[in-house]
Amino acid sequence: VCAVVSSPKALPWTQGAKTPRDFVYLKSSKWSRFTCISFTPTCTNSRDKWSKKMDFLLSVIGFAVDLGNVWRFPYICYQNGGGAFLIPYIVMAIFGGVPLFYMELALGQFHRTGAISIWKHICPIFKGIGYAICVIALYVSFYYNTIIAWALFYFYSSFASVLPWTNCDNAWNTENCTNYFLKDNVTWNNYSRSPAEEFYTRNVLEIHKSDGLRNVGGVRWQLMLCLFLIFTIVYFSLWKGVKTSGKVVWVTATLPYVVLFILLIRGATLPGAWKGVVFYLKPKWEKLFETSVWVDAAAQIFFSLGPGFGVLLALSSYNPFTNNCYRDAIVTSLVNCLTSFMSGFVIFTVLGYMAEKRNVNVEDVARDKGPSLLFITYPEAIANMTGSTFFAIIFFVMMITLGLDSTFGGLEAIITAVMDEYPGYLANRRELFVLGLVVVCFLGSLSTLTNGGAYVVKLLEEFGVGSSIIAVGFLEAIAVSWFYGITRFSNDIKSMLGYSPGLFWKVCWVAISPAFLAVSRAGGETNQ
Repeated sequence: VCAVVSSPKALPWTQGAKTPRDFVYLKSSKWSRFTCISFTPTCTNSRDKWSKKMDFLLSVIGFAVDLGNVWRFPYICYQNGGGAFLIPYIVMAIFGGVPLFYMELALGQFHRTGAISIWKHICPIFKGIGYAICVIALYVSFYYNTIIAWALFYFYSSFASVLPWTNCDNAWNTENCTNYFLKDNVTWNNYSRSPAEEFYTRNVLEIHKSDGLRNVGGVRWQLMLCLFLIFTIVYFSLWKGVKTSGKVVWVTATLPYVVLFILLIRGATLPGAWKGVVFYLKPKWEKLFETSVWVDAAAQIFFSLGPGFGVLLALSSYNPFTNNCYRDAIVTSLVNCLTSFMSGFVIFTVLGYMAEKRNVNVEDVARDKGPSLLFITYPEAIANMTGSTFFAIIFFVMMITLGLDSTFGGLEAIITAVMDEYPGYLANRRELFVLGLVVVCFLGSLSTLTNGGAYVVKLLEEFGVGSSIIAVGFLEAIAVSWFYGITRFSNDIKSMLGYSPGLFWKVCWVAISPAFLAVSRAGGETNQ
């Protein structure tokens, strides 16, 4: 950009300028010298960039679509009115989740820096938000990768002609083990445990050797080895930056959709599958008048899309300045929501099949939620299908890849934030910094690998992340919309896209989205 200036000295108003399309013309009767000024965002040209646009899109989709889409959404949907729940879910997505998602993508792309240093350009007093994001991301890495390690343990155990959680003839089984598949007149009581449940609790976790959080027992070396392999994959996917992680996600972000489609087809052909689908989608309209349903919808869409974790800031900071982040936000949000909806069919067709086999209602089978749905209920159904080994292998491959994508995003948020904050020390030492971070995460995860590790996982998930990340997202929305200013933020978007965001987005950012987060926060406190 060439400007007519009235002094050969450096122009103070050029410092930190971020608008490449602005043309500045200064008139003076004394000077007519032209000085070329380059307006660049808050970063240098040496910053890494995505090799392809699809690398970025798949990375964002891979982060947003995680294990929670498979285990959390179906459970919350049927619990809160089935098909009727889709109404508050869509409303909360339109007015809360997607605007926050769009805001973070735009912030990261414009300022082109991580979650810590970005605040010196927005409002320095809120810099603590950046540090809080990094601490929360560490908490997540301490337990989330352990869940992936459990899936890897199952994946290894699936390479058998007869899956080890099919019958009660194993060393870890007890007298309460009851196998009702392929048998008639089986009595099921409150003390009965399925082979899949005992495999999970007594062989994978060995939770019976723990007395709870007061005595978690020793570290399970098998799980520690699985976790080591997981972190090895994570390190070599992140050590060179988006150049390497952008290639890995072509596998880890697309493979789950192939597997979901295969499992959907298989589930639809099982006897009793229709019962599960009816239970999943049958609307209970009276639920719409319950406040808790709307609170659950707000919380679900927030945790599903993932604003506030710093990941969207980090990933979008490697985009070209003029990238259409508005279109990216709409596309990736839509893919995420549709994936959650599709996962419900994958889960509930199988739950209908299990209800048929147990001769009970779907509601009695669908009580499990969280990890137990993925590690007990679904594997139990797979074990009694034709071709069980194949379906078990691809199911746990799907779980591993879903988890890895989210881990890539979470750790990249920390890496980008810290390296942008301390470029003088870390600019040329990314490999060493990533190695140190992975080691810290591995050591921090050891408590979750003990006999009582499942208790630690629950503790970190409920109290280390839940309410904290919603509070961080609320403060971030307030800081950008009210302190940085909605007019200035809109001008930033205009400089990137060539047009300002509409009135709908401005109203959401200023009022509706913060209220959405406040409702989610209040709901989290009530549930706890």
